[in-house]
Parts: sequence; structure tokens; C-alpha cells
Amino acid sequence: MGNFVHAEQQGAVVRLTLDRPDSRNAIADIAACDDLVEAIDAIQADPQVRCVVLTGAGASFCAGGDLKTLRSRRPENIGAQASPADTRGNYRRGVQRAVRALWEVEVPMIAAVNGHAIGLGCDLACLCDLRLASDAAVFASSFVSVGLIPGDGGAWLLPRAIGYARAAQLLYTGDRIDANTALQWGLVSEVVAADDLLARAHGLAERIASQPPQALRMAKRLLREGQQQSLGGILELSAAFQALAHETEDHAEAVDAFTTRRQPKFTGR
Repeated sequence: MGNFVHAEQQGAVVRLTLDRPDSRNAIADIAACDDLVEAIDAIQADPQVRCVVLTGAGASFCAGGDLKTLRSRRPENIGAQASPADTRGNYRRGVQRAVRALWEVEVPMIAAVNGHAIGLGCDLACLCDLRLASDAAVFASSFVSVGLIPGDGGAWLLPRAIGYARAAQLLYTGDRIDANTALQWGLVSEVVAADDLLARAHGLAERIASQPPQALRMAKRLLREGQQQSLGGILELSAAFQALAHETEDHAEAVDAFTTRRQPKFTGR
């Protein structure tokens, strides 16, 4: 893994930190996208990981794309390239590849939004299942302000987080909203003091990680698919997943622990 994403594991919880505080953790190049994909792939492949906290180093979560490098048209950077066809390919192998990895990962993810979450940074937060914000957090979908559109899929992600009308307001104006407005709009579920953010996020992550890991992954997959499929399709998938869940040792352990009034011990089997 490169130097953009720092991974730290504590028990069954992994903290991923976007680690370029000097540039407010902006994503400047394909290498940063690759780094994020590599970190997510490692989590997906590790059955010991049961929850992830995503945050940013320093005072920002992620300031989005780096405007300084977007103008360079260098092949190693995200954004415009020598031709529209090259630019299209650049988005597919860079930013969009990272978005797909975050969308597809089966481990529950919590965004601990510690500061600015702008453009791509706001959309990275929307890719997480839960979002907690510090009282210093600021959100914006500011692509239109620099003459662009959300090339990272934000026009699909943001309405699913806050509804069409409010997403349209942010997309069409580029306006910023503070943490309390984000809470009122449903973009985040909690606002906490900046000094308490990571402790609260890790406490929630540990609560999630205490659940049976196979059931967690299947529950997340159902939630993801439920945003795209019909009720009939979800019922069929739920029946298939439930058939698998009934055969796990963790299900038997949960039932036995409930009937004998003790704390269950889940192994992931």
C-alpha cells in the first residue's frame, strides 16, 4: 500500500485514515485511488475485520479532487487528459474504481467526518453506511462551482443519502452546509465534539463488530441491493441469504446464548 491511506487495526475494527493533511486529504492522482482500492480489497479479504472507520488526518476529512493537479493533464493525475476519450478512461480507472470498491465492500463502514468533506470527499462519506460528524465538519457537492459535474457518481449517491430535492440544491448551487444542517437533512446521524469524534466512531464500530460477521456482511449486501432491486428481487436474495445464515455456528451460538442468558461468543463460522 502507498502513502495516501494509513490502515490501523484494533481487534475486529480497522481505521482507514486519508493521510495528506497538507492538502486537506485531497485526491490528486491515480496512485491515491489505487491506495484506497488496495486498502479496501485487503479488508474485504480478511474475515477478521468486522467494521471500518474512515476518517481524515488533520483538520479535514477530504477536500475532494486537488484542483492544482486537475489542470495538469498528466497521465498519473486524476481529471482531464489529452483527449475526452483519455479523460473518460482516467475516471474509470481512477476515481470510479475507488468508488466501486467502496460501494462493493461487504464490511460495514463508518465515516468519521472530522472537517471539510467537499466534492469527492462528500461522496466518499456517502459511500459509507453510517456517517458521524464533528461539530467542525462542512459538506459540499461543489463540482458546479468549478464548471464540472460529479464524475464520481455523486449524482447517484447523494440523493440516496438526503433525497432528491436537497441533493439538487447542493449540486446546483455548490453551497456548503455545516454539521448541524447535515444532521437535520439526514446526511449524518450524529454530531459530536471534535475531540470525541474518533472515540464515538470506534465505540459504534466495536458495537457493530460484536455481531456475527457473516450475518453483518449479508445484511449490508441486502441494504446495498435494496437500493437498486425490486421488493421481489430482495425477497429472493433474502431467502437465499437466510438459508445460509441458519446453517452458521454463530446462529446456533446466538440462540443458545439467548436461551441460557449469557453473552454469545461469535467466531465467524
